[in-house]
Amino acid sequence: MKKILILIAMGIMVSCSLKSQNDINMNAQKKTSDFEIQKSEEEWKKELDPVQYKILREKGTEYAFSGEYFNHKEKGTYLCAGCGNELFESDSKYDSGCGWPSFFEPMENTKILEFEDKSAGMVRTEIVCNKCGGHLGHVFPDGPKPTGLRYCVNSASLKFVTKENDSDDKDKKEKK
Repeated sequence: MKKILILIAMGIMVSCSLKSQNDINMNAQKKTSDFEIQKSEEEWKKELDPVQYKILREKGTEYAFSGEYFNHKEKGTYLCAGCGNELFESDSKYDSGCGWPSFFEPMENTKILEFEDKSAGMVRTEIVCNKCGGHLGHVFPDGPKPTGLRYCVNSASLKFVTKENDSDDKDKKEKK
């Protein structure tokens, strides 16, 4: 009886594992044409500076401790530099010591898509903007409570909008 239960449990685990892998593979097949914002590479090159283009469109990265927002402490909202999609609130930002802006959660889970990334000789989870498909960075399972996640984001993939102390969202100042 114990052997049967063990075999059933193993079958369920394998089935769940295959489903998870299938979900990852399906996500990996998402094409640029599937995103709400559609622009040619020439249009992106005109709108983004060379560093933003390299990171957002070519999945590059900036050097650790070099980005504008890695040590940024102002209150406000971090937006996608490619399309202005609101991604992270400053309240979820923390100092992870990794050299890139780190957040423990996005504003909404639907704002960011995750894909398996096997580049650079390792397996990671890439994060991209759900509106334009711009590469943001990666998410790791070593963050603080309450989520236990670390969204490690390139500064060049972000814009920041300051939250004014005594005003509403209409009075936000945009910083580049």
